[in-house]
Amino acid sequence: MDILGHILVGFSVAFQPINLFYCFVGVLLGTLIGVLPGIGPVATISILLPITLKISPVAAIIMLAGIYYGAQYGGSTTSILLNIPGEASSVITCLDGYQMARKGRAGPALGISAISSFIAATLSIIGMTFLSYPLAGIALKFGPPEYFCLMILALIILTYLAQGPILKALIMAVVGLLLSYIGTDIVTGSMRFTFGILDLSDGIGLVPLVMGLFGVSEVLINIEQTLSQDILKTKITHLLPTLKDWGLAKWAIVRGSIIGFFLGILPGAGPIISSFVSYSVEKKVSKYPEKFGTGMIEGVAGPEAANNASAQGAFIPLFTLGIPPNVTMAILFGALIIHGLQPGPLLIKEHPDFFWAVVVSMYVGNGMLLFLNLPLIPLWVKVLKVPYVILFPLILLFCLIGSYSLENNTVDVYIMILFGIVGYLMRKFKYEGAPLIMAFVLGPLMEQALRRSLIISDGSFSIFISRPISAATLILAFILLLSSFLTKFRGKKPETEEII
Repeated sequence: MDILGHILVGFSVAFQPINLFYCFVGVLLGTLIGVLPGIGPVATISILLPITLKISPVAAIIMLAGIYYGAQYGGSTTSILLNIPGEASSVITCLDGYQMARKGRAGPALGISAISSFIAATLSIIGMTFLSYPLAGIALKFGPPEYFCLMILALIILTYLAQGPILKALIMAVVGLLLSYIGTDIVTGSMRFTFGILDLSDGIGLVPLVMGLFGVSEVLINIEQTLSQDILKTKITHLLPTLKDWGLAKWAIVRGSIIGFFLGILPGAGPIISSFVSYSVEKKVSKYPEKFGTGMIEGVAGPEAANNASAQGAFIPLFTLGIPPNVTMAILFGALIIHGLQPGPLLIKEHPDFFWAVVVSMYVGNGMLLFLNLPLIPLWVKVLKVPYVILFPLILLFCLIGSYSLENNTVDVYIMILFGIVGYLMRKFKYEGAPLIMAFVLGPLMEQALRRSLIISDGSFSIFISRPISAATLILAFILLLSSFLTKFRGKKPETEEII
């Protein structure tokens, strides 16, 4: 069956009423948590992951994916109206979006944000539609050595692009690998690192781990912070941008879409870096760079296009290579495994109905988001007035119920609470959770690929340097790691940190 036939199959699955319902629920929740400062898609997906185990795999992934890309839409609302980013990827939108609102142009700022997000996401999904098959075909030629080296590179890139010190990111990656090896050895069947606790024989569950690291810790961090909920007192009118606004923003949308799409594919980049890079590019190409930060519509259109294009592009390496490029994709990777689906090139070949249903649902979901964001802006403004003293206890309650209901095991609750405290301390001492989760998810796959490689080579590690793809991948990983330490030794920050 050709690509058109698969797309038609995807439409037939995605337009089933139950899947349309979960798509709507996903994008609605995504917009909601994007609007609310202090709650991100990682924490929300972590909290809701246990619920998805009761529904079909395609409906589950459609909903969780909708939460992820829907949050990119909602994050701009608080950036523009409160000067507080609802999402980390919307930080840069505050600079010009809030200034536009102060000048009485909150409507056009919100309008161009939603429309540029829709255009960029649509272009990114089209790119994913036509790139997925070629990439999956290339990935089918990879053997265990290539996959092992590719996963090493993914972890190195993630640590290289980490906002904090490279050493802290590497420590978190090592901790994630160690945690992933708790349980039963996949070859010998012996217990590892269980300390005699029988409940750990199957290892630490992904759900309680991520719920603790991102759900509980997010609440603990936000409790001690004072988040202002003073909404800008301005009348929101003229949501549709004028022709002049379109003239200024059109190329910013195009550039932001391209930047976001390709950076979204790279491990560790994601919507945050994409939005900052897009803003930097717009400032450099502008005839009036000194006016950025005073209410330039390009400063809203470009970053919002970039973060949405990046959110869609991130699904390409997840589905085609089986490599999650960021922490949210790592959780979705775990969700696929839990539902009995192995991410990678064979996913498209063996489950084309699932893959194309998810892709088509993204087209549908972005259409829903456009209509949700523009007419419902007054509702989102009211949502922003919900007191956090009500919101945060509800989040903790969902975390407790979700972790227990997974296996009806109190040990999972203890694990979630433990990692909630660990996650809080990590945030306090500037240790990022993304490398830990990525390493935790990739750990068993890396071990399996390493062992298979050594079996093929009769125990010789030369197999990793004798094969061109694996050797080139390892060299690139080594160069990135070495350059990051040399940069630190010279007392300079990497370019990605300077941009931020």
